Parts: sequence; C-alpha cells; structure tokens
Amino acid sequence: MPRSTPAIVATETFSRAAQPVLAVGDGLVLRPWLRRDGPEVFVAFQDPAIRRWHVRSADTAEEVDDWVDAWARSWTSGTAANWAIADARTGRLMGRASLHHMELWHGEAEVAYWVVPAARGRGLASRAVDALAEWAFEVAGFHRLELRHSVHNVQSCRVAAKSAFTLEGVNRSAGLHEDGWHDMHLHARVRTDSHAEPVARHRRATPEIPPEPATQPVFRLRR
Repeated sequence: MPRSTPAIVATETFSRAAQPVLAVGDGLVLRPWLRRDGPEVFVAFQDPAIRRWHVRSADTAEEVDDWVDAWARSWTSGTAANWAIADARTGRLMGRASLHHMELWHGEAEVAYWVVPAARGRGLASRAVDALAEWAFEVAGFHRLELRHSVHNVQSCRVAAKSAFTLEGVNRSAGLHEDGWHDMHLHARVRTDSHAEPVARHRRATPEIPPEPATQPVFRLRR
C-alpha cells in the first residue's frame, strides 16, 4: 500500500554517501569504526558500568571484532549509524555514540552511547550526543530523537538533560538488566524544539581529522 507522505530521511543519506567524521571538540571526533578498534572495545566491555547498563558481555576478542564489523556495515544498510568517539590525533578509542532503531520514513531514531572509564568526568558523553544530534537534525533531516536509560542510571539522565533532551516520562518495566526489569526514563528531542539550537557555542576550534580513512567528509558544528 503506497504511503501518503514522503520519507522524512532519504535512504540515500546512508546508501550513497560515505559516513562523515563529526567534530566533538577538545581534540576529539566521532569517526566510523575500524577493524583495529576491536581490542579496545574488548577492554572497554570489561568495565562493570558498561556491562551493567548495556547488558552485553564480551567473552572473546573475536566476538568483539564481529561487533565492530557489524557497526561499520550498518551505515550503508540504513539500519543504524555507529560512530567511535576517538582522539583525532592518535585514534585512541574513547567511547561509542550511535543512532539505532532508525525509522527513516518517520524521521525517528534512538541515541545510545558509552564512554571508557579513563575518559569520564570531562563532559565527553554530552558533547558526543550534541554532535550526533546536530548532524541528525541539520544534515540527515531527522525529526525526533529519543534517549532511554534505566531510572537508576543517574549519569545518563544528566547527559540527556545537558544535551537538551526533555524527560517525557517513564516506560514501566521496559528494560531487562542483569538484576531484573528496570523502569526506563524516556527523553526526547525534536528538531523544532526551541532549545534544540546548535549547542556547540562553548567548544574550541575544530580539531584535525585523523588521516584514516582519508576520503570521508567532515561535518563541522556551527558556532
């Protein structure tokens, strides 16, 4: 049955364009995943906090390599948009920021992220979400982004608020964790929100972009 409205986000955004590198500030970027990131992801998932809130265990390095490959491939399929948070100069992995559960026709997606222990306490998660959201709204054309986390995850609640995601309510018993079902906070940000203006005014100059891969476009946040 034909739809009465056009798709909000064009599939060509993903199928016909290279995944961009996004500037985060303070010498960091969001870049596509590379095979070499596997060992660092494996180490990251030994952290109890990452395992607790993401409910995923990394049993072998080979298993994690498969994750990284899947994250990289998801771009062209239009099923998800996964970025590594990395040092622009050294390439060192600092975390992950993603759009998943993407509904291109409706222009909706869900934001997810994690940060390695050594990079916490610097506001990195909120800056990565800022960069991701601005690209999603201003370049890809998404209409609504959602962000969910356990009501017990106070740090994620702070990230959501700092990145202008409004708390809309609680999804009861909606997230299964190792210790049972959790109620989940639902935050959202809509492109037309009055507070959803460019959020990077406080950032420093755009850092150098790592040379690998050299052909990727770079999206720089407006000041």
